[in-house]
Amino acid sequence: MAAVLADSVDVLIASTTDVHGWLRGWDYFSNRPDTTRGLSRIATIVDSLRAANPDRVVLVDAGDDLQGAPIASIAVRDSLRQNPIIAAMNALNYDAGVIGNHEFNYGLSYLNRAIAQARFPFLAANAYAPDDSHAYAQATTLTRSGVRVAVIGATTPGSMIWDRDKLRGRIEIRDIVPSVRAAVGDVRAHGAQVVIVVLHSGFNEPSSYDTAATGLPSENVSARVAREVPGIDVIVFGHTHKELPDTTIAGTLLTQPRNWAGSVSVARVRVVRRGKDWHVSEKSARVIRARGHGEGAAVLTATEDAHARTIQYATSPIGTTPIRWSADSARVKDVSIIDLVLEVERRTAGADLASAAAFNLNADFGPGAITMADMAELYPYDNNVLRAVKISGKQLRDYLEFSAKYFRANAGDDSLIDPTVPGFNFDIVQGVDYTMDITKPIGARITTLARNGRPVVDTDTFTMALNDYRQVGGGGYTMLRGAPVVYDQQQVIRQLLIEEGRAASLGLLHPELASCAR
Repeated sequence: MAAVLADSVDVLIASTTDVHGWLRGWDYFSNRPDTTRGLSRIATIVDSLRAANPDRVVLVDAGDDLQGAPIASIAVRDSLRQNPIIAAMNALNYDAGVIGNHEFNYGLSYLNRAIAQARFPFLAANAYAPDDSHAYAQATTLTRSGVRVAVIGATTPGSMIWDRDKLRGRIEIRDIVPSVRAAVGDVRAHGAQVVIVVLHSGFNEPSSYDTAATGLPSENVSARVAREVPGIDVIVFGHTHKELPDTTIAGTLLTQPRNWAGSVSVARVRVVRRGKDWHVSEKSARVIRARGHGEGAAVLTATEDAHARTIQYATSPIGTTPIRWSADSARVKDVSIIDLVLEVERRTAGADLASAAAFNLNADFGPGAITMADMAELYPYDNNVLRAVKISGKQLRDYLEFSAKYFRANAGDDSLIDPTVPGFNFDIVQGVDYTMDITKPIGARITTLARNGRPVVDTDTFTMALNDYRQVGGGGYTMLRGAPVVYDQQQVIRQLLIEEGRAASLGLLHPELASCAR
């Protein structure tokens, strides 16, 4: 007897994004369980979806997985072992992943080894090799309950700034929109009945870099893709660490799950049979939070060895301090824990000035032992290297004015912080005294600026230590374009901080800093 074909099928697209190494329900910074996130918890949700919807679930990821939590650092240190992040994703049986900008942080060799270990394709339709061929797969096609589903991936062009030294001459990341348009046309021509586009690109937030000055395409274009590219049923997007369960633009459903494996998005696409073909009739999406869900045994098993090595690494002491250091108020006043970062940068590079952001206001250590995890919480980017540039007084003022955009001027607002400016884009500069008056218009907020008691003028020159991301203009600091690099020994900033902690107890090594620690 011939099988009876269904008249309709619900295809479910489950998605994650910006996992950043949060594989298990464990917080390596505090060394205790975390019930709110982790791919192990996402696995339990996905297993339930597959059990209830056999042969109807597609699992995708929108990028930024290989960098972040301390287990990601262990993966880099032990790069010849099985990558635990890829092992966890293999255990979940992902169907496709997108290459996020942070996938490039450790270089192409590391990324290519990770891709080789994956049992699913990594996609980036807008990444091109020097010979104009596609550097990575553009799309993958699979079948669910007789329905042909195509998944297309693309990534933000901002990597051409943030990791230009790793990509220059090897890969060019072009405008997402035309690349996706071409890929959609291709998969439709080859019979795709449901088209999913997965983007490492925000909704419509302003680019963190100056597109006019850099000549790069826009960073966050998911809404634009929905408006301008016909033939897409669902767009899953990430990069901005936000959550958007369900919205529709020009008939295209868009959804963004929470970062750090905090939620999984589930889009339901109903496909109905018309003759011999399938057509999408309706669609919707929701997010399911990881909080409170159990952990999947397959992910726990796949990551157990790396997890044990990460705990050992993260809890290992590197020094002691008799006092408490905290970054909780670092963006409103001078605090010693950020002064430590600045002083290590400035002294190592032999620079006049130093610049750094307070990446994590929860960072603190002491009194007592200082661990590897403490330093990772203080300085989370283990790929940032130290550089120094020569800048003018005008560039310095412009730099500080740009940093001041973090604050809004209207004191009547619920918050003085501009929600469109991430905290890691607010830089603090050591070596000059300056006053920031946030009641003034943007661009005129640095009301005093002096070095050694003398006002800084536009024609002054200084050397300034900073990380390589900022040196290339990352975060929109385009006033540094063309600033000569005067120091670059490829020293990892976090490692410099670790070595500082090992040299002596921090409170004794820098008594002038300890006086304002608490």
